[in-house]
Amino acid sequence: MSTFEHRLQQFDPGVIWLDDNNHVVGMNGVASQILGVAVGEVLGREVLQLHPEKSREKIAWLLDSARRTDGCPARSPPPMTMMINIPDRVLLIKLSRIFGTGGEAVGACLVFFDVTDETSREALPDEDVERRQLFKLPVYKHNRVMLLDLADVVYLKAGGHYTEVAMGGEHYLCNLSLADLQGRLDPARFLRVHRSYMVNLAHAVALEREQEQHLLVMQDPTESRIPVSRSNAAQVKGLFGLA
Repeated sequence: MSTFEHRLQQFDPGVIWLDDNNHVVGMNGVASQILGVAVGEVLGREVLQLHPEKSREKIAWLLDSARRTDGCPARSPPPMTMMINIPDRVLLIKLSRIFGTGGEAVGACLVFFDVTDETSREALPDEDVERRQLFKLPVYKHNRVMLLDLADVVYLKAGGHYTEVAMGGEHYLCNLSLADLQGRLDPARFLRVHRSYMVNLAHAVALEREQEQHLLVMQDPTESRIPVSRSNAAQVKGLFGLA
C-alpha cells in the first residue's frame, strides 16, 4: 500500500514565486487553476490577497515564520509547512525562502498540493461543498504528513494557528483550525464541548463533576479529562441520557 508521502510525490503542485515583499512575480498553471485566477491578474499583487479572508492570518503567520529562519542559506532550513482549508479545497502548503549569491533573502517559493480527495469524501447532492466532511485527518509528526483514521481520534484541542490531535496516547499537529474541523467532521461523532476542545463521543467513558465544572473522561492511556463548558453541559448530558 502506498504511503501518503509517496502519493504526494505524484501530485502536480501549484507553484507561486514571491519577491521579498511577498508580491507575486510568477506562478504556474496548476496554481492558477486551483486558486481560480489568471496569471496576469495576480502578478505584482500581495500573496495574501489571493486567499480567502479567513485563511489570511494563517498564511501571514507562515510567511513570517519562514522569514524568521533567514540567515546563511548553507544551513538549509526546512520548508515551512501548513495545511489550510479554503472553499471546497484542503491545501498542503510548503514555503521555502530563496537566497541570492550574497546570502541575502530575495524572495520565497510557495508550493501547494490539493489534497482534498485524499482527506474528504464527495459532497452529497444537497450538501454545501465548502463543508465536505473529512474521512481522514491530515496531521504532522516528525516532519511527516500522516492521514489519521477519524475513528481512532480521541479528542482535538485548539492551539493558536493549529489543532492538537490526541490519538492512542500520541499527540499530533493539524494545521486546520478547530473551527474548520468542526465544520468538516461528522457531528454525530465529534462534538465541540468547549471553546478549546472537540471530542470523539465514542471514546468518552465517564462524565465527572468537580465543583461547577463538568469533565468528560476519555478512553486513552491517561484518562484525559476534557472540560465541558456550562453552555454545552446540558447537550452532553442529554446525549448520554443523563438529562
